[in-house]
Amino acid sequence: MFRHLINQGKRHPSLIPLFFFLGAGATGAALYLVRLALFNPDVSWDKKNNPEPWNKLSPTDQYKFYSVNVDYSKLKKDRPDF
Repeated sequence: MFRHLINQGKRHPSLIPLFFFLGAGATGAALYLVRLALFNPDVSWDKKNNPEPWNKLSPTDQYKFYSVNVDYSKLKKDRPDF
């Protein structure tokens, strides 16, 4: 399959940017899925020792990838302890 892509790139050089950006997009999407699976508090891989990992988050933990107008260091606790 890769040999076919290389041959197409040699025959039609205008396809090289297309292959590059498709590869970069697929790599970025895969890395984002890995980040969500490993670092998102909604995902629980160890249900025996930590069944509810979202309860151990403090209000200053930033787990979103990008937040526009929220400064997480100034947030106060507004939820009960469980």
